[in-house]
Amino acid sequence: MKILILALSGIGDALMFTPALGLLRKNMPNARIDALVMFKGVKDMYERNKNINNVYHFDFMKEGAVKSLRYIFSLRGSYDATINVYPSNRKEYNIINYLIGAKQRAGTRYLRGDGANLGMLNNIRITESDSAHNVETNIKLVGKLIKKELNEKPDLDFSLSVDDELTAINILRSFNINDDDFVVGFHPGCATLKNHKNRRWEPEKFAELGTRFINERKAKILIFGGPEENELKENIAGQINNPDAFVVNSNNLAQTAAVIKRCNLFITNDSSLMHAASAMKRKVIAIIGPTNPRYIYPWNTDHKIVSLNLSCAPCFIYSPRPLTCARQDLKFKCIKELTVDMVMQAADELVI
Repeated sequence: MKILILALSGIGDALMFTPALGLLRKNMPNARIDALVMFKGVKDMYERNKNINNVYHFDFMKEGAVKSLRYIFSLRGSYDATINVYPSNRKEYNIINYLIGAKQRAGTRYLRGDGANLGMLNNIRITESDSAHNVETNIKLVGKLIKKELNEKPDLDFSLSVDDELTAINILRSFNINDDDFVVGFHPGCATLKNHKNRRWEPEKFAELGTRFINERKAKILIFGGPEENELKENIAGQINNPDAFVVNSNNLAQTAAVIKRCNLFITNDSSLMHAASAMKRKVIAIIGPTNPRYIYPWNTDHKIVSLNLSCAPCFIYSPRPLTCARQDLKFKCIKELTVDMVMQAADELVI
């Protein structure tokens, strides 16, 4: 059997599919399992995954409609089944899944916006649950495809190469970080598409938090993020203004994950690196505003969620609609009123 995984929606979503992918391979050891991805970080990660035969990287947003259609039709008829990774509640993803032409097209039936996003183009479906983690939904979707109830809940799978690990060692050496240092990682960024920048905790609070960890815990602070977040990282490091705060720059996502693996504690917005830290089995503090934490909490690792749990939350849903806030008193109160003291308290509870 030939199966194509459509992991087009982002790095964190692709990583949260890996437990289901492992179960798919376990139950279909002789299948050819390929993946079609749109982001380079997903390509880096999936090329290291032993459960995938081939990874195809195509940037549909950059290439435009004509080239995208040509590429889709080059795959048409090559697969027996395709799987739209959860979440991918966009009509474009469902159209791509349909046009590739597999007889079995797996996808989730979303509670909101399913019809508008042409979810009916998928013919093997499970219904979204607001109480289920994304990992659990993906496992259920794969179970529906292979007609088997899957009760296992494996870890996230982000394999690192020897070169990844060696690069991380060299980065840490350049910061003079030793084995006995208490290392705290920050990820102050997240995706910015569809107004998601409003899921970010303020840089000033990350800077205050870093200063407190250095002064009170003698910590070394590592500030992570992609190339598009360099200004944000440098801004926070500049505010901390201490030789024990470092900006981490690497060549790819796997190298970043290898450095994260050294952190004793990882403090992050709702982001792809939150899931990378979970895959590395780090202790994670997740700063959550408008997102449903039941969907995305750090999977199978020690963690704390810092959230106000407002009555209006969660307001972010899986759809193409930009993130908005309906509050009249303070827009995005859910993230803006989370305090440094709240995060420090979570750290006290998580790190003994």
